[in-house]
Amino acid sequence: MSRRGRTSPAAARRAHAPVFAALGDATRLSLVAKLCEGLPQSISQLTEGSRLTRQAISKHLRVLENAGIVESVRVGRESQFAFKPRPIDEVKGYLDDVSRQWDEALARLKSFVER
Repeated sequence: MSRRGRTSPAAARRAHAPVFAALGDATRLSLVAKLCEGLPQSISQLTEGSRLTRQAISKHLRVLENAGIVESVRVGRESQFAFKPRPIDEVKGYLDDVSRQWDEALARLKSFVER
């Protein structure tokens, strides 16, 4: 933490890197989209309509779970996976901060050039 109580830019990048990495795969994005639609789903449900095996889907879900984007809950013999929006919301806030910094830098450059 810096003196103002904010995380340093390097620490923020490191903290959000697992989320960006997890979302950087089309299959995982598809799984997140399915889980955003509503109730928790089993691996069987998430595999429906996919050419991937249950094992492949499980590996992708494990990456998403390690990034905090999904959580699993054991229901009988199956695990149910649910979307957790908090990591996405935090990354969105980070991207908003970066965007604001770029806008400010471009405004300063424009002001300098127009002098």
